[in-house]
Amino acid sequence: VGAVIGSGRAGFRDGSFAEAEFRSPQGIASDGRVVYLADEGNHAVRLIDLDTRVVRTLSGTGSQAREFNRYGDASSTPLNSPWDLALAGETLFIAMAGSHQIWRMDLQRGIIRPHAGTVHEGRRDGPLMRADFAQPSGLATDGRRLSVADSENSAIRAAAIAPDGAVETLAGGDLFDFGDADGVGLAARFQHPMGVAFH
Repeated sequence: VGAVIGSGRAGFRDGSFAEAEFRSPQGIASDGRVVYLADEGNHAVRLIDLDTRVVRTLSGTGSQAREFNRYGDASSTPLNSPWDLALAGETLFIAMAGSHQIWRMDLQRGIIRPHAGTVHEGRRDGPLMRADFAQPSGLATDGRRLSVADSENSAIRAAAIAPDGAVETLAGGDLFDFGDADGVGLAARFQHPMGVAFH
């Protein structure tokens, strides 16, 4: 059993493992040395350093973003309900459920920006920034593309990692087409999938 991380109090505080505070932590990604955490209730992405045993905030201000076109320096950019994370090299991908988008953070440069999604809620495939999602809540990657549990669409989607790529629906329905049905691809039905894993 490893160390307990967090004071046990809900809040937004960086510091040692014993001092740090979180609010509704959700998904994680790790390179084995650090753990990246989607701190959904604080609208933030946190870094847990396993060597120094310190928690610090990489992005987010502790308050929900109210603007959809504000991005750039990760440390000062407000986020909107980050729900899950996937790591591909030096890029951290974020399922931003609140804005119906996938974001990406350049970990070397400390820059964050939207990667896919228009901010409109729906299920539309196509080029990354012209596609629509509905509360994407789970991410996984094979290093080439992202698999996305697109919760409100009750669908599993795929988004290219390359910035000139596209989004496609792999299986499931859309906002008003869900249920419990086996089948191939778009004939299958899910109801609000929250997570996905790549094998």
